[in-house]
Amino acid sequence: MEQLKAIILAAGKGTRMKSELPKVVHRIDGQCLVDYVIDAAKGAGAKDICLVVGYKHEVVEAEISHQDVQYALQTEQLGTGHAVKCAGDFLTGGGETLILFGDTPLITADTLKRLKDYHREKGNTVTVLSAMVDDPTGYGRIIRDENGNFIKSVEHKDANEAELASHEINSGMYIFDTKELRQALDLLTTDNAQGEYYLPDTLTIIKNKGLKADAFALENAEDITGVNDQQQLADKQDHFVGDVVRRFDLIQCGKDFRHRNSSI
Repeated sequence: MEQLKAIILAAGKGTRMKSELPKVVHRIDGQCLVDYVIDAAKGAGAKDICLVVGYKHEVVEAEISHQDVQYALQTEQLGTGHAVKCAGDFLTGGGETLILFGDTPLITADTLKRLKDYHREKGNTVTVLSAMVDDPTGYGRIIRDENGNFIKSVEHKDANEAELASHEINSGMYIFDTKELRQALDLLTTDNAQGEYYLPDTLTIIKNKGLKADAFALENAEDITGVNDQQQLADKQDHFVGDVVRRFDLIQCGKDFRHRNSSI
């Protein structure tokens, strides 16, 4: 059995939240956003979890002190690849590592288990979680060949016109072979439109070594949506309330609805 770890990126301020609180400690139904992500990672089998923190990290650590997690500090934000590199001391040994975002409270253990199972069944070195959306503006795009095989992931600002036509987006969530992730992080550069260390570039680095990089596409993009402002926070709160009501109604009808991605 492969050892599974998880790194959760939680260093951002969340400027659009218009709050002094770090984004990941805003609450839905009494829990911090990042609590849901930690619980999903644990539910998927992650034994060790590291949060990459930055803005007001002491607040984040205090708010989730009940969670058994480690921390890595990102003092300046130089891209998602840089954030993961800040957790380099956590990336020891072998096994697999999930990369997740702390502001995606709808991600579930079931979805992460499906990602993990797909990754292992296909013998992949890295698998990115993707989804089809109506409006992919601003998201990194998944590019496939005419047979549907994964080619690469490209950031919106670096994509050409043909690549921007793709409606399959990179969620920013991955599962990696831990050893290969460590090596790929060392090869990242800032030669791109934003001058940052892009984590998606590790897909190309790994693929160019002759190893398998792939994308696992969700049927429903809801699981991977993040919270960027107060309106989205309210929308997610409404979703949680509605989900509880739906579960209650189904239980009343004699159906066991444990999870919105589970079969009834």
